[in-house]
Order: sequence, then C-alpha cells, then structure tokens
Amino acid sequence: MKLHADLTRRAVVNSLDLDWVASPMAGVYRRMLDRDGDEIARATSIVRYEPQSFFSSHTHSGGEEFLVLEGVFSDENGDYSAGTYIRNPVGSTHTPFSKAGGTIFVKLQQFHSLDQQRVCIDTKVAAWRDGLVSGTKVLPLHRYRDEVVSLIRCEPGVTLPETFYPGGEEILVLEGELDDDAGCDKTHKKGTWIRNPPGSRQRYRSERGCLLYRKTGHLAR
Repeated sequence: MKLHADLTRRAVVNSLDLDWVASPMAGVYRRMLDRDGDEIARATSIVRYEPQSFFSSHTHSGGEEFLVLEGVFSDENGDYSAGTYIRNPVGSTHTPFSKAGGTIFVKLQQFHSLDQQRVCIDTKVAAWRDGLVSGTKVLPLHRYRDEVVSLIRCEPGVTLPETFYPGGEEILVLEGELDDDAGCDKTHKKGTWIRNPPGSRQRYRSERGCLLYRKTGHLAR
C-alpha cells in the first residue's frame, strides 16, 4: 500500500475527516496519514484502541514513536496517559493494549538505525522553555543527529518567521488552529497533519493560538 508515500511532495490531511479503518486486531482502528508497505510498513497514523483491546506482540525493526492523544495506552513497560510521548528504539518488542481505551499518534519504521535511546516523557508535567519567538513555548522531546522532535505552544496572534528545512518537517495540530502562509493561506484546525518535503521554506502564524507536535530533519534520509 502506498499513501502519501512520496516524501518529496507536500501532504496536508485533517485526520478528523478520515474514516476509521479496522486493523487485523479486534477493537483496534486506524486513520492512515502516510504509508509505504502492507502490515509492516513505514507509516504515520492515528490509532484508536477500544476498551479491553490489544495488539499482538511485535518487534519494531525501524523503531516506534507515539504520543498519547486521549485515554490511557499501555504495554508491559507501563501505562501512558494522554500527553505521554514514547520512543521505542530499533529492534524493541512489546505487546500494547488499553484497558479503558485510548488514542495515539504513531510513527513506525522511521528511526535512524543507530538511534537506540528509549524515551518516555509526560508532557503534562515536563518543563517547557521559552521559544525563540515571543509568545511561544517549546518542550524538547528528542534529538538525534538531524532529527529534532518537540511540542510548540503559540499564544494567539503569534507569527513564526520563515524557516528553511533542509531535512523536511512534519506537524500535527494538537490544539487550536495554525494559519499557513505556504502559498495557500489556509487555516489548519485541530487534527491536521502536515508534511513539508526536504528543502521547504515555511512560514506560519496562529491567530487563535495552538499546540503543535513538530518533527524536523528526518525526511532527507
């Protein structure tokens, strides 16, 4: 399966507009954002676990990164409430489940082969820092070589400077709205996923304020 698989092209999808698609496991559903492969794939998705659902044990040959959006997501390493960011390194194995139900934003098969750091951050209690632009706060989540992952909070009325991304950029709008000056002057609402290819120049503003997941530098590999 190929869905937005060409990393040299811009992709913009509001995940909330997509239908839920059943996975091979009962009670686990997906909204696919990008995918290159079948059940084992380079993929970016929103995944919903209904109460008492689980996924069979599996190994992440290319690593796994996820942010819990709603509810509680669990595996043998612990329970992760909404706002928890996890990285399971290349070669890691787990058996995920959810007792009460939960929804995650997840990226698979996208790590550098030498990135072996496991990360677990509760973003609800972690320390944020002032951003480079007045009215912004940044919570760093992970960095490895050119890859940088963070949460960014923008107060209403913030304009971000035009930025060049030699290794590309991905954004998920977690709260609020992000206004796009990238040639389309469009407002991206909560749930919108944006992928800008390597070599992009982007400029954003947020009239109403927003919370963003952002990842840069990883698309040129």
